[in-house]
Amino acid sequence: MTGVGLCLPQLGPHVTVEVVDEFARRADALGYSGLWVQDHFMYPLAPTRGYGGKDALPPNQYKSVWAPTELLAYVAGITSNVALGTSILVAGNHWPVPLAQRLATIDQMSRGRLIVGLGVGWNAEEHEASGTDITERGRRIDDFIPAMLACWGADPVSHSGDFFRIPESCVNPKPFGGRRPKLLSGMWSAQGLERTARWFDAWNPAGLPVSRVQKMVATMNAQRPAGAADIEVYYRSFVQAPTGPAPSDGDNMAALVADATAAREAGFVDLCIEHNFWAEIDSPDDWVSIPDKFLPVLEAARG
Repeated sequence: MTGVGLCLPQLGPHVTVEVVDEFARRADALGYSGLWVQDHFMYPLAPTRGYGGKDALPPNQYKSVWAPTELLAYVAGITSNVALGTSILVAGNHWPVPLAQRLATIDQMSRGRLIVGLGVGWNAEEHEASGTDITERGRRIDDFIPAMLACWGADPVSHSGDFFRIPESCVNPKPFGGRRPKLLSGMWSAQGLERTARWFDAWNPAGLPVSRVQKMVATMNAQRPAGAADIEVYYRSFVQAPTGPAPSDGDNMAALVADATAAREAGFVDLCIEHNFWAEIDSPDDWVSIPDKFLPVLEAARG
């Protein structure tokens, strides 16, 4: 059986604490597998890099984004079963020790339900505002991951790398139950796939045919460290692409059901419905209706 996850209300002008509360409780009650957040904090009006490799601004939904870790901390307290995941946190927006502490706190508050998605990001202005250099994002995440993992290990913690140094210290809390959260990769480049094979437990592809994902995962599995389990797949399926036209209700439901069926048959762990950019979300009530609206996808994934 493949799980089905939803994006928490986080982006756009219609998010309120009441919407988050009702949405999260309903998704948890209906048996969705995960609730997901992403990581952006500013909307550059004159970006140096166009969105999606094009000469375009990011979608308007990015003009308001609730902070991901704070949002997950709140939802941890009002849900019981659903996984809480980041898809993804941009390493360039963070520093490993304070992020490790915040994530371990969420993992404790949720009693081990956290999934930590990490990637290198695309927003140059966010990197600049964070005091990091986007041209060094690959090398930086190569040092970021072991520094963060060190914080989740036994005290005393220490690390010395090209970008980060942790003097011998106690760093707490540790993650729940004495084991670290699952690491989910949001990386796509050849180097990113190599990093995924080396460091991560799971991969979060989007916009690719299932057959191609299977081939890419097979390649990564062949590069895994000795004794490491195979890469798990958390497959992202768009209701509406960030820069695409709005599909009809019937077309998008049929496509999502087909993706859920294909993901289940391929043995993927999870299908995450990406609905943040759906033009139909035009009010708080539209957000709240989503868990019930996508029940056919949940049923298809269960088989």
